[in-house]
Amino acid sequence: MTKKTLNQTNLETLGAQKLAALVMDLVQGSAALQRRARMELSAAQGPKEVAADVRKRFASLRRSTSFVDWRKQKALVKDLRGLLVMIETTIAPDDPNQAFELLWAFLQLAPSIHERTDDSNGSVGDVLRDAVDMIAQISPRIEIGGKTLAERILDAVADAGYGEFDGIIPATADALGAEGLEHLKAITKEWQAAPPSEQEVEQYRAYGLSSSPGDAVLRNRQLTASVILADIADAQGDVDAYMARYSAEQLTYGTIAPDVARRLLDADRVDEAYHIIMGAKAAEEGKSFRMFRYDLDEVYEACLQRQGKTDELRTHLWDNFEQILNDRSLRAYLKLLPDFEDIGAEEKALDLAMDHPHLGAALSFLIGWPANARAARIVLSRADALDGNSFGTLSTAADTLEAEHPLAAAILRRAMIEDTLDGAKSKRYRHAARHLAECASSDAAIEDYQSFPAHGAFIETLKQKHGRKYGFWQLVEE
Repeated sequence: MTKKTLNQTNLETLGAQKLAALVMDLVQGSAALQRRARMELSAAQGPKEVAADVRKRFASLRRSTSFVDWRKQKALVKDLRGLLVMIETTIAPDDPNQAFELLWAFLQLAPSIHERTDDSNGSVGDVLRDAVDMIAQISPRIEIGGKTLAERILDAVADAGYGEFDGIIPATADALGAEGLEHLKAITKEWQAAPPSEQEVEQYRAYGLSSSPGDAVLRNRQLTASVILADIADAQGDVDAYMARYSAEQLTYGTIAPDVARRLLDADRVDEAYHIIMGAKAAEEGKSFRMFRYDLDEVYEACLQRQGKTDELRTHLWDNFEQILNDRSLRAYLKLLPDFEDIGAEEKALDLAMDHPHLGAALSFLIGWPANARAARIVLSRADALDGNSFGTLSTAADTLEAEHPLAAAILRRAMIEDTLDGAKSKRYRHAARHLAECASSDAAIEDYQSFPAHGAFIETLKQKHGRKYGFWQLVEE
């Protein structure tokens, strides 16, 4: 590494004066960089100065009304993350109470930010969740009355139109304490039962709902209160209170039963957890279309293990593997076998995978296990059944097999190339051209193409079938 390489060590040799001049040049014309530089200057003065600057930036963000399109959203997210870093590194270590107030104010920015951004990629929501996580880190050190905090939480969650305060109860459980959690439970139930205010009714009436605005307010309150009370129950370790939010039918839903059963297991109520899971499994089996739920099976397996039902657990794990080639199930199954029996069982499982009707699932399993030699064999023996549109599976397999099984890698890439050209998928031409170049690179390592056309013959066939796809061939020639 030369002394001209751009890194921190070499830059430090320039000295403070030159670096200051360089920073001044770089920040010219960039409001974001200027804000960052001012924040760093404030940090050198102490936490109070940083807090004041952070609040000024919050005020600026609240006042902003211009729409942030996707081009500018990355800069906005970077700005928001920078504010969190300042709070975390400069303020929180010395003044957790001030840091907590700033993070709370940060979350309250959500409406003003979401209303002028399209957060379809979730990047803004991720930053808000990071703020909640930061609150969880400092929660044991903040000094605020449990009842006062409980009332702030209810107001915030009830008014959170973008889910910005999701997870705030677990995050502040230490600060709430037993008294605060009980108070939050009580005022939540009071709020849930209270008649809608005129303001709430008017707000829902403005939405143009066909149902009664008053009924809509109460339904929304019931849903929000259910989440709050469930979080409180979790914080108090009260499984029964957590379960109380669900009806008997809801406890059979595959989306709900695993979470309830896990809590029962944690409370050492194994038989009850097993009963919940069996009810959900029966309900899922009775449906015309059963969505396979890994979480449901995982909790079921935990129940069997805790109950000592080893034979049932082994049978379930093997059946699960046979059905969907689940590597997790196979690994768990092998661990339950006596010494030396696992070797034969693994070979049996790999043989089964080779004959599995879903080639993509078989290939993914063999690559992930890993059993690369078998994966290469299945590619060559079932090449006609390869789905060239399964770009993720085939690309991963080709990259994995390229070094030791170049022919199999080439066949996988040919399948993707042919799918792209046969379907005239012009947006994938660049990828297809890259795959063809990779086939050319593998050509020298392939001693025997067996029954497959050599690389040159494959290209000639492509030209005969797709010679007029000029966009593709121009990319090949680049």
